[in-house]
Amino acid sequence: MEPSIFSRKEQGPNKQQMPFRGLAIWLLLLALFLTTFQIFSQRQEKYHTIAYSPDLIQLVEKNRIKNCEVIMEVSGLQYIRGETLDVDEATGKPRKFKVDVPVTDDLIKMLRDKNVSFQFKTQNPYLWQVLSGAVPFLLVLGLLYFLFVRQMKLAGKGAMSFGKSRARLMTRDKNTITFEDVAGVDEAKDEVQEIIEFLKDPKRFQKLGGRIPKGVLLVGPPGTGKTLLAKAIAGEAQVPFFSISGSDFVEMFVGVGASRVRDMFEQGKKNAPCIIFIDEIDAVGRSRFSGIGGGHDEREQTLNALLVEMDGFDTQEGVIIIAATNRPDVLDQALLRPGRFDRQIVVDLPGLEGREAILKIHSRRVKLATNADLRRVARGTPGFSGADLSNLINEAALLAARRGAEGIEHKDLEEARDKVRWGRERRSRILDDKEKKLTAYHESGHAIVLQLVGDTEPLHKVTIIPRGASLGSTMQLPEKDRYTESQRKLISMITGLMGGRSAEELVFGDVTTGASSDLRQASHIARMMVCEWGMSPALGPQSFGEREELLFLGREVSRSQEFSEETARKIDEEVTRIIRECHARAVDILKTHRDRLDMMAQLLIERETLDGRDVADIVEHGRLLSEVERTEQDEKKDAAEKEEPSNRKPIDIAPHPMPQS
Repeated sequence: MEPSIFSRKEQGPNKQQMPFRGLAIWLLLLALFLTTFQIFSQRQEKYHTIAYSPDLIQLVEKNRIKNCEVIMEVSGLQYIRGETLDVDEATGKPRKFKVDVPVTDDLIKMLRDKNVSFQFKTQNPYLWQVLSGAVPFLLVLGLLYFLFVRQMKLAGKGAMSFGKSRARLMTRDKNTITFEDVAGVDEAKDEVQEIIEFLKDPKRFQKLGGRIPKGVLLVGPPGTGKTLLAKAIAGEAQVPFFSISGSDFVEMFVGVGASRVRDMFEQGKKNAPCIIFIDEIDAVGRSRFSGIGGGHDEREQTLNALLVEMDGFDTQEGVIIIAATNRPDVLDQALLRPGRFDRQIVVDLPGLEGREAILKIHSRRVKLATNADLRRVARGTPGFSGADLSNLINEAALLAARRGAEGIEHKDLEEARDKVRWGRERRSRILDDKEKKLTAYHESGHAIVLQLVGDTEPLHKVTIIPRGASLGSTMQLPEKDRYTESQRKLISMITGLMGGRSAEELVFGDVTTGASSDLRQASHIARMMVCEWGMSPALGPQSFGEREELLFLGREVSRSQEFSEETARKIDEEVTRIIRECHARAVDILKTHRDRLDMMAQLLIERETLDGRDVADIVEHGRLLSEVERTEQDEKKDAAEKEEPSNRKPIDIAPHPMPQS
């Protein structure tokens, strides 16, 4: 695709090629039309040549002429042609005749005396002859141009225009995205502000000797708005914006990727100042020297061309390279060095304020009800990216439209959040009474242990309605964003994960496969505690987290083991000890509160879903409180907190001795 050039470059070579190609196409169409018209007109206009005497005289005498024309050509040639009243047997139409005779006064007097209808007509046959002879020639030349000459011109850039860059140009009048449309990445916006100032006023930096970064690498998880931020930079600076994906460089033809890289930079220089944005650059910028795994020569040639072009051009020309990736660890080190990508900007998941701002931006195009609380939704969506929040608003709009509401209410936002985070409810999956009872006790075990163990996130909802891939769910929603976790909280998380399996053992005397996901998460947390975070008393504050590198990254395949077999055995023992102690703790909690377990399981079977406040009422009071009682409890707690700070100690979760076999 050849994008149109920016308005300041109207006199450039690419701008002149477009009218010529369009004119050539119209000329070929005109020539084809004339040729077709000539062929059909020649087939239709068939005149039988007759003699002046006696044929024409007899036709005039007998009044058999319907009409005729007296032709007087520019060359001096004169003749008469017309139609008779006789019908041609072959065509069924009036017979046409032609008489090559000089037009004299006697001839005109004879036609008038016999009341023959005629008219004088002058024509130039030379122009028609030239056109009829040139049309086939033009058609042949046009076919040769489009089939051979044009492809030969592009042969140096790849056959059939494969070597042309596929970068899509978005000019300043089309790019309407600014920083007002971007939220949750305030630090990233501050870092790119000087790039915008440079594109607006390059001389301000050049007179001080400053050099703007040649390339900016946006790094962050998927959906955090890296592409949107790059478009906003171009929109703020009011410069052309070239956008291309890393996968667009590599094709089945050898050398195409390198050719596209060169063509992309050429287009950027012609449209300077501008921004070239390469999305998912890890598709073409992976590390070289692949070792055992082998390499892709075409991809490496494309990467080499990219390295050379980025090192060869000067930012004084006003071309800024912005790339985005969520895998910076796989990029080649030569690509990340200063002089190519001078700056790496982390576009991380938004915090509470950022999530609220993103929700406000996406809610501009929908109709919210008065009870929709975006602040509360933002508090309940930690870990959501900008794409997740956009999907949440869209799902809420669909839910509200499905039930015919006038606007999106808060319950629609809550249901949409649960759907995005945990999956959609699958009420079509019908459980029999035995499986429903088993699931109810399993989820009740999770909920009671999490409520009593302390140092865990607040419970949001407990349900036995299948959602996503699970038969039931115990959902927690963090009150705030957390960036570190304590050992006490990690132990509580593992204990809560073991609550479901513990409830199955306690009530049914058997275990099922329903705890597979819980066991996998618990094992992962326990191993990270021992190997990564140094939370094992037996091994001490030491890290054993040697990461296994992938072969295609080009790292060394064979390494000396950093710890002995004896240490590996101790690691396994510590992981097993942590999980077993947490399991024993969960069993003790459920044995102590067996009546609460039975009550909650029965309520789940009846109601299918309980919220976090219901779980708290069952654990603390042994029953569900009414709304009036809950209001009184809240007032008493608020008054107690104002009078005297709470001295309640957290539940002791110190490791219990491992049960003897």
